[in-house]
Amino acid sequence: MDRDAEALRRWYEETAQEPLEAMGDFFGARWEQYEEHMSPWRAHYRWMADLLPESTADLLDIGCGSGLELDAIFARFPFLRVTGVDLSEPMLAKLKQKHPRKALTLVLADYFRCDLGQACFDAAVAFETLHHVTAAQKTALFGKVLRSLKPGGVFLECDYIATSQAVEDLAFAELERRKRRDGLAAEAFVHFDTPLTLAHEKQALQDAGFSLVEVMGFLPGDDHTAMIRAQK
Repeated sequence: MDRDAEALRRWYEETAQEPLEAMGDFFGARWEQYEEHMSPWRAHYRWMADLLPESTADLLDIGCGSGLELDAIFARFPFLRVTGVDLSEPMLAKLKQKHPRKALTLVLADYFRCDLGQACFDAAVAFETLHHVTAAQKTALFGKVLRSLKPGGVFLECDYIATSQAVEDLAFAELERRKRRDGLAAEAFVHFDTPLTLAHEKQALQDAGFSLVEVMGFLPGDDHTAMIRAQK
C-alpha cells in the first residue's frame, strides 16, 4: 500500500466510530466556520477566476456555498450574471449578504436533481464539491452541466483527487462499510470523501460528452487538488 493510502487507512481507524452526516446537514451545521476552513485554497480561487474566458457573461456555479470562488471571480468580472446552486440555505444567505448588488440567482437544491437548463451559460465552475460521489454519478451530472453550456462553453473543476487507485478503492470501501454500520441506503448522499483518480475524473468528463478535457495542473505544494478544464 502506498504512503497516502496507508495514511488514509490509519485515519479511518482513528475515526471509525464517527457517524455519517447527510450532506445538507453537514454544511448547515458548519457554515459559520466554513470560510476559515477553506482559507488555504485562496490561490486556487484566484487561479479559477484567471482561467475563465474573458467573454464570460453568464456563469453557473454548482455547489457554490458561500461563494469563495465567486469572491475571486467577481473581482475580475464585476458585472457577471451568476446562477449558484447549493444544498445549504445558510451558505446561500451568506453569499447573498456578501454580494447584495451582484446579479445572483441562487437555487437551494441538490444539483444532481435540479434542472440546470439548456445552453444558458458561457461557463460553469465547481470548486471542491464533487469528491463525495461515484464516477457514474459524476458522468450524469457532467452531462447536465454540458447541456447547460452554450456552444464552446467551458467548465472548470477544481477538486480533491485520489493520488492512487489504492486511495480511491479504500475510500469507497470505507464509505460502504460506514453506510452499512449506520443502516443507510447505498444511495444516501452523505459527507464522506471519495475522490477519484485523475484518470477517472477525466474519463467521467469525456464520457459525459465534453469535446476537450485538459488537466491544467496543481499549484506548488499541493498534489491533491487538481484544476481541470473541459470544453463543449
